[in-house]
Amino acid sequence: MFQAEFYSGTKQEKYEQLIKQLRALLEGEPNRIANLANAAALLNQFLTNINWVGFYLIDEKGELALGPFQGLPACTRIPLGRGVCGTSALNRKILRVADVHEFPGHIACDAASQSEIVVPLVKDAQVIGVLDIDAPIKDRFDAIDEECLEQFVDVLALYI
Repeated sequence: MFQAEFYSGTKQEKYEQLIKQLRALLEGEPNRIANLANAAALLNQFLTNINWVGFYLIDEKGELALGPFQGLPACTRIPLGRGVCGTSALNRKILRVADVHEFPGHIACDAASQSEIVVPLVKDAQVIGVLDIDAPIKDRFDAIDEECLEQFVDVLALYI
């Protein structure tokens, strides 16, 4: 049975607790969609000041297709190299955008989004998708978020 955690300590320590909880939640479950859905729900419960969290997965056409998420309905397809998600996937780099309105080619799925972080999801040395998190405030994400979300995605990749 899952129980919401109340995290304590520094931001880094809270993320460490979150990643331990992720491992426990996914251990023994082989279904990729179930694990991505639970990872999105876990992040939604953990993170404050966000309005969307979820995954886009590279499909048979080589585009990012909407995967499990928490938040308002979202764009269903994003070409590689387009918007924050497509650029992150194409370049295999984390993108932390303080103001999405200043990002060239930003795709606005939710008008409330002001900042965004996108972390490539890599399995067997191949980008298979991205973790996308939007916030309704500018400059929501910092270096600690970036480092810890990369660790979160690395652990998740072991279970999908």
